[in-house]
Amino acid sequence: MKEGINLAEIDPIVIDQLDALLEGETNLMTIYANASALLADAITDNNWCGFYLLNTNTGELDLGPFQGKVACMHIKPGSGVVGTAFAAGESNLVPNVHEFPGHIACDAASNSEVVAPIKVAGKTIAILDIDSPSLNRFSDADQAVVVEFANHLGALLDTVATSTVH
Repeated sequence: MKEGINLAEIDPIVIDQLDALLEGETNLMTIYANASALLADAITDNNWCGFYLLNTNTGELDLGPFQGKVACMHIKPGSGVVGTAFAAGESNLVPNVHEFPGHIACDAASNSEVVAPIKVAGKTIAILDIDSPSLNRFSDADQAVVVEFANHLGALLDTVATSTVH
C-alpha cells in the first residue's frame, strides 16, 4: 500500500468549473457524467470518482456515472462507506478503508475514500464517492471542497428538476 504523501489539495475552483461546464444542461445523466469526469481530472491520485444514485423502487443505491474501474452495482443504505454516508445523510472521510467497519471492497486498490451526499429539496438522492490508492489521501480541506461540490451539484439538480416539471 502506498502511504499518504503530501499531495495537492483539491482546488475549490472545481466548483466554478462545474458551473461553466454544465451551464444550461438539463440531462441528468450528462450532468452526473461530466461532473465525475471533471472531478477525476481535477483530483490527483484518485482511482475512482463517481456517483451512486438512489433507486426509489428498490431503496438501494445504484451505480451511476463514474470514472474508474468496474464498481459495485448496488449498495444498501447503511452498508460500506457509501451506504453509511447515505443512511446518515452526512459526508465521510476515511483515511484507511480497511479499518472501516463493513467496508465494501469494490476495488482492492482503494485505500482511502471521501464521500458526500447530494441532496435535492433536503432529501439525499445520491452519493458522490472518490477513492484513492493512497492511505490518508484526503484532507479535511479536501472533504470540505467535496461537500461544497456535492451541495452545489444538488442545487443545480434541483433547478433542473424544477425546470423540467410541467
